[in-house]
Amino acid sequence: MPAACESVLEDIEDIVSAEDLKPHDRQFVRKNVFPKVRKRNSQKNVQTDDEPPSDSIIPGVQKIWIRTWGCSHNNSDGEYMAGQLAAYGYKITDDSAEADLWLLNSCTVKNPAEDHFRNSIKKAQEGKKKVVLAGCVPQAQPRQEYLKGLSIIGVQQIDRVVEVVEETIKGHSVRLLGQKKDNGKRLGGARLDLPKIRKNPLIEIISINTGCLNACTYCKTKHARGDLASYPIEELVDRAKQSFQEGVCEIWLTSEDTGAYGRDIGTDLPTLLWKLVEVIPEGAMLRLGMTNPPYILEHLEEMAKILNHPRVYAFLHIPVQSASDSVLMDMKREYCVADFKQVVDFLKEKVPGITIATDIICGFPGETDEDFLETMKLVELYRFPSLFINQFYPRPGTPAAKMLQVPAAVKKQRTKDLSQLFHSYNPYDHKVGERQRVLVTEESFDSNYYVAHNPFYEQVLVPKDPLLMGKMVEVNIYEAGKHFMKGQPVSDARVHTASITRPLAKGEVSGLTEEFRRAPQNGTNWKAQPSAEIPVETRRSSWMALQLPWQQEGDGLKILSVSLALLAVLVMFYYGGMKTE
Repeated sequence: MPAACESVLEDIEDIVSAEDLKPHDRQFVRKNVFPKVRKRNSQKNVQTDDEPPSDSIIPGVQKIWIRTWGCSHNNSDGEYMAGQLAAYGYKITDDSAEADLWLLNSCTVKNPAEDHFRNSIKKAQEGKKKVVLAGCVPQAQPRQEYLKGLSIIGVQQIDRVVEVVEETIKGHSVRLLGQKKDNGKRLGGARLDLPKIRKNPLIEIISINTGCLNACTYCKTKHARGDLASYPIEELVDRAKQSFQEGVCEIWLTSEDTGAYGRDIGTDLPTLLWKLVEVIPEGAMLRLGMTNPPYILEHLEEMAKILNHPRVYAFLHIPVQSASDSVLMDMKREYCVADFKQVVDFLKEKVPGITIATDIICGFPGETDEDFLETMKLVELYRFPSLFINQFYPRPGTPAAKMLQVPAAVKKQRTKDLSQLFHSYNPYDHKVGERQRVLVTEESFDSNYYVAHNPFYEQVLVPKDPLLMGKMVEVNIYEAGKHFMKGQPVSDARVHTASITRPLAKGEVSGLTEEFRRAPQNGTNWKAQPSAEIPVETRRSSWMALQLPWQQEGDGLKILSVSLALLAVLVMFYYGGMKTE
């Protein structure tokens, strides 16, 4: 068997013809194939029944390390890919050194993120690791030199990650970069009911749409995610209900622009949100993701009502990017500063206490000192409690990269000045002494506290008491910092369990359908478990026979090496026949 496949295929389907065997035909043939048993002479060479041979290239038994950069949409994709691989039998590991394959899920928003991605590829290659690339960088520019010869899974092809990993482990290089379509219409992406491993078992990230309606001159993500494509409301509601049935108590809605949701399928964001609110259990919460100003303007009244709902965080992320209309025009942002102010002022009036987060780019091409001063005034006016400050980086292939650039020293100084202004005020000082209701969902980075959020999605640190995790509790705020408050649980207050059932264990695969749980394995049924619990002998004997349920539509699973496998079967039958004669 060749150690590697020299050619790089754009799609696994490229070498599968109409005459090739279908998955169920291949399984029938395999029942009549008896592999030759290799005899071992020395005790030291005897393999145990618990582990495959050390030089085995049987897919489904390797360890995989997954690294994700970027937004919550990218994190959701990473969770889905981890879930499918674990459901198939691979072990997802947190130790990159012990992993056989690295799955690197990239972000193309800024140069530093791509630099980290590129460095990780180099480190993997130096460590002789197999590599599969995912995310927006390879989707947007798959022909970059440093990606040459490496397997790529496109952002709309994550439901086929098992196939790509299989072929990569066998030494092949495969690239799946196509778009999901139905009757010629682009879909939101892979199915929402795929298995996944949530990074946090209490939080479900749901991508409601992919792509956007804008053409911002600085944005590279558009090259990867494309135009707007929304998921149907019923699929999103079903995904939310399934998540709550698995112990989730907080849902994040994400996309490149949540405000544009539904414009391609004849609906809108408020309609979706009202349907989702109906299925949120008491004590559980919903957080809405980023929305650009143009697409929220026409829904302000309804959005204010939704953001006042007790099971929806009064929080909205609305990127302004600049307070200069001339800069916004060069960015092709499709709104003016007055539009942004109208949205913020209206929501602040109708949703008391609402948290407005925003983004600002410092040093966009053509930005003058006067333009930047307007941005400083805007921040001084609203004193945003959450502000994402980004020094402009020209991304290759974008119109902004061809514009006359602001000198690097000026960009750096403006970024510093804006950061100093942001850190000059403390947004939470006036809340010390308040009694707040918070939902506890995470552990702090320093592991000293649990992290909770109040109804305005403001971060509240609480004592690290395991009894609080996943609970809605009342706390007294006794301290405030720049990005957080600290709260002490009220002793006589009611503690409400937000989850309607026991949450999945960390690393446990979610979304396994009964169809998959009862999938026949060599004539028997087995229940899918976290990959670490699936017996090695079961995975080793059944990996070729398994057709993934989420891939059983259409023509079914298409294996890259089916032609070689068929040839091998014929050769074995031929020589077997000669021996019997």
